Amino acid sequence: MSDGPTPIGLPEPPPLGASALPAGTYTGSTVFITGGGTGLGKAIATEFARLGANIVIASRKSDHLEAGEQAIKDVGAKVLTVSCDIREPDHIAAAFDAATNAFGMPNVLINNAAANFPVLADEMSPNAWRTVVDITLNGTFFCAREFARRHLAAGSTGSIINVGATYAWTGGPGFAHSAAAKAGVKNMVETLAVEWGPYGIQVNGLVPGLFPHEDMTADIKGNLKGLDDKGDRQPALRTGRLRELGWAATFLASPYARFVSGHTFVVDGANWQRRSLTNPPVVTVRDQMRPPT
Repeated sequence: MSDGPTPIGLPEPPPLGASALPAGTYTGSTVFITGGGTGLGKAIATEFARLGANIVIASRKSDHLEAGEQAIKDVGAKVLTVSCDIREPDHIAAAFDAATNAFGMPNVLINNAAANFPVLADEMSPNAWRTVVDITLNGTFFCAREFARRHLAAGSTGSIINVGATYAWTGGPGFAHSAAAKAGVKNMVETLAVEWGPYGIQVNGLVPGLFPHEDMTADIKGNLKGLDDKGDRQPALRTGRLRELGWAATFLASPYARFVSGHTFVVDGANWQRRSLTNPPVVTVRDQMRPPT
C-alpha cells in the first residue's frame, strides 16, 4: 500500500448547457454532420446548436434522423435532416444541395459516420472489409471533397473535423478493417490541411475516448457489462461526459481555433497513453473474442 497522495481523478466538467465559447458563436453558421442522429454525433450536433448553429444531420436511417432532429429542436435550434449514403458521391452532393437551399452553404463539416464491428482478421469476409472501409474512409473523403469543392469555387472559408479513433496510431486487433480505415482518416486530416489551408479551409481530427451513451454498439456494451464502475479503469478515474466531446468540437471549428489545423485532438483523459510497468500475460484476440463457455 502506497503512502503517497490519494487518487482523486480528474474533476467533473461544468454542467450540461455550459460553454466556454460566447453565446451565439455559431449564429448564422450551418454545421453539416454525418451520423449526427445518435450517440457521439448527436452530442456534437447539440453543442453546436446551443451556440446558435443551424444543423444538418445526414444519415441512412430514418429513426436516426428523427432522433437527431428532436434533440436539436429540444435546444431551440433550426435543423434539417437528409437521407444520405456517404458511400455514394451523388447522394452527398444532393445532401449538400438540400443543406444550402435550407440554410446557405455549410460552414462546418463533421465527418462522424463510420462502420465498425469486431471480427478476427483471418475470418473477415471481403464484404465486411469493403463495407467498413467504404463507409469510414471513402465516405469521409467524399464528404470532405464535396465540402471543399464548394468552398474553393466560392472562395469562402470553412472547417472540417474528422472523428477518428486511437487505434489509428496503435492498431486495433479484432478491428483490422476499422483500424486501417481510421488510420487513413487521420492521415487525411494531415494531408488535406496542407492542401486546403491556403484557401481558408481548416481540417482537424477529433478522437473520443470512452463516452458511455444509450447508442453504444453491442460489442462495447458487452465489454462493459458487469463492470460497476468503468472509471477506475481510466487514468482520469472517470469516463467522459458527452458534452465534453461536443465542447472540443465546437472549439476546433470556432473562430478561436483558426490557427489549429492538421491536428488530431484526443479527448480521453489520457487513457490511450496508459502503460503498465509490467506487462500482463498475453491473451490472444481469438481467446478474448471467444471466451471459454
